[in-house]
Amino acid sequence: MAQRTADLMVGLFMVVGIAALLFLALQVSGLSPKSSGDSYTLYANFNDAGSLSSRAKVSMAGVTIGSIREVTLNRETFQARVVIDVSASVDNIPADSAAIIRTSGLLGEQYIDISVGGDMTSLADGDTFYTTQSAMNLERLISNFASGQ
Repeated sequence: MAQRTADLMVGLFMVVGIAALLFLALQVSGLSPKSSGDSYTLYANFNDAGSLSSRAKVSMAGVTIGSIREVTLNRETFQARVVIDVSASVDNIPADSAAIIRTSGLLGEQYIDISVGGDMTSLADGDTFYTTQSAMNLERLISNFASGQ
């Protein structure tokens, strides 16, 4: 009987441990189901979106205020069209703000940073950022430096 109780405790411990590892893996990967909450949609067009991907964060002043829903190619302008979901609690982004693609760390993931403008009017649901700054292409930068351009 003592052997069976010990086996049951070890089995229970293993199940709890695997469940905890699965939970942590989902949290780190960003695949965990999040409460959608209230949000509104903004758009940004970039000449080069780099490796920007869905579910990447959108931040302002270092605070995450939303996420990227999708990145597609605009077939008319041949620019990357980024659909951004912004939390409804941040409803006063100035209309002249700029969307800038940044990289966290040297080789980290890319995200959009919103540089705040000074306009008194705010962006509303469905608006597009007028000013954008594309991703810095490190390979192109090194190539230009090496060739002296």
